[in-house]
Order: sequence, then structure tokens, then C-alpha cells
Amino acid sequence: MAAPGDAAAATPAPGSAAPTGAAGATAVRAAGAATAASSRWSPARVALIALVAFGAVAVAALLAPKWLLFLTTMALSHGLAVLGVVVLTRGGGATFGQGLFFAVGAYVAALWPQLPWGLGSTDAVVRVLVGMAAAGVVGAVFAPLLARYRGIFFAMLTLALSMVLFGLLSKSNALGGSDGIPVPRPTLFGTELGGHARVEYLLFLLTAGFTLVASLVVAVYWRSAAGLVARAVAGNALRVEYLGASARASLATSFVVSGLLGGLGGALTGLVLGHVEPNFTNWTTSGEFVFVAVLAGYQSIAAVFVASLLLEVVRSFSNLYFPNTWQLVLGAFLLLVILFRPAGLGSLWQRKRPGGKAP
Repeated sequence: MAAPGDAAAATPAPGSAAPTGAAGATAVRAAGAATAASSRWSPARVALIALVAFGAVAVAALLAPKWLLFLTTMALSHGLAVLGVVVLTRGGGATFGQGLFFAVGAYVAALWPQLPWGLGSTDAVVRVLVGMAAAGVVGAVFAPLLARYRGIFFAMLTLALSMVLFGLLSKSNALGGSDGIPVPRPTLFGTELGGHARVEYLLFLLTAGFTLVASLVVAVYWRSAAGLVARAVAGNALRVEYLGASARASLATSFVVSGLLGGLGGALTGLVLGHVEPNFTNWTTSGEFVFVAVLAGYQSIAAVFVASLLLEVVRSFSNLYFPNTWQLVLGAFLLLVILFRPAGLGSLWQRKRPGGKAP
């Protein structure tokens, strides 16, 4: 796959001689590939494919059993938080505290109808967007501090922030303490969602819609100048500084994007479960997100949600047949993936460059 700058690099500058021989053929092929890729993934075509895919998923959900519909909804909402981990990892960061944003989004979505400025709104879309925005604000507050660190120091600071929030939520009687609080039943565009089965289906569609939009936005971000700089920061932050870009600013941006995705996933999870609790920000929840991120790899967005669904299915059946050792089953499964697919599940369908390396 050609990088965004390949086409420009392959085009000779005005007044210079056109490349000849093998170099010229390579340049022409690179320019042609870049042009073809751009036309193949035009915004109109991507939007059409997305709408068709959403329609197919909506029809399939009508035929799916309730248990599978619930597992898929949870896999998508958790997958959004995992996607935040992948974005941050791809940008040079490492987090053990993604549960911080997950809990912020969930609690804000749960409390929004009761807040004075919430105006009693129970609309699901509004609450999800507000929860996501609140998590993004929290990320923006701490991003300048965390961007000064790298590696294990960065990861431990994220874990510390997450556990501070866990302690505050657990000790707060106003927020239900360790038991958490119930989430008021949501509405959708001012209308009641109806019976239980209809609520589950509509919340699945809502989760799938937000997942689709978030995935497209992340895909655009990865291909943008900011996304390419973030990838370079992960490779060698010092060289990025020498080239005139700010590695700290790039890492801070990745952290905020990670927070937005974590808050989005948390808000959706809270609405689906109908209950939020401090364990949303516990280290075990953050560890689960890291688990799925390792399982998926960082090369593919689709792999994140496939891995998240795989985790939900394996955990559900392992808990059914191996109630006392299901964690052992999950650990063994992850070890097998690391041994035979160290780049994650996304490497199974990732296209390779002519040199044999994945992009």
C-alpha cells in the first residue's frame, strides 16, 4: 500500500528529467497505485459500503438469538475502548488505565438526566456523546503531563490515575459506593424504546452505528498527517523532533483520542447494562482491554472488534464449562496467539508490501 506522500514523491519536479529505466517504472507503478487506492476508497464509495454493511448487520441482528445479540453489543462497546488502546499504542504510548475513560463515560451517561445542565434529557445519543466528550476532557487535562514520559512510566501513570478514580468512586456514597448506580432507561430521539427485546435490538443498532462511525474516523486519522506523525513517534520520537514535529504534542493527541474512544465505549456499555460501578475503572478492566489489544494487533481496525467478540464468546463458554478455570483458558488462548501470530489477528488478512513486510 502506498503512503500518502508516495504519489507526490513519484512525480518528477517541474524542469527535472523524468525517471527512466527500473527506477522510472517503479515510480510510475507507485503513482498509479496511489491514484488507484485514492479512487477505490473515495468518500462516497466508503459511505455507501458502510451503509450497506450497517443494513446487513441490522437484518442479521433480527435473526440472531438474544444471547448472541447481547454478546455482540458488549463486544462492540468494549471494542471501542480497545480501539483507544490500539490508537495510543500505535502513537507511541502504553496504557494500563483505559478503564479511567471507560468509567468516566459510563458515569456521565448515567448521571446526565439528573444533572442541572442535563435538562432531564434521557436521550441515548445525547448521553453517549456527552459521556464521550467528558472522557475527552479528562484526557486533555492529563495529556500534557503524561506526554512528558515514555514506556513503563507512562503506563504506570495511567494506571495510577485509573486507580485513583476507582478509590473515589468506591468511597462515594452519592455515587453508590462499591455497588454503583442504576442507569435511567434511555429514550431515542424523544420516544420510548418499548419492550425488553426491542430495547436490546435498538441499543445494538445504536452501538453498531457509533462503532461504524468511530472506526471510519480512526481510519481517516491514521491516514492523516497527524496519524502518520504518531506512527513515526512510536518508531523513533527523537527523529520526529529533528524533523521539526513535536513528539509530545503527537502523543498527547493520541492520548486524547484514546480517551474519547474509551468514553464512547463506556457510555454505551452503561446504557446496555443498565448499571455502572467502580469496577469499570479497576485495573482488571484495563487489563482486559490490553489483553484484547494484544490479541488484535495494531494493524487492523476490524481485528479489534473480531478479537473483542472472540473474547466475549470464549469467556462466556469457558465460564459455562470451566467455571473455576476460565481465566486459565483465556491465558492459554492468548499465549497461542502470541506464539503463532505475534502481530495479532489483524496480520491474518493484512496485505503485504512487495518486499514481504506488512505496512
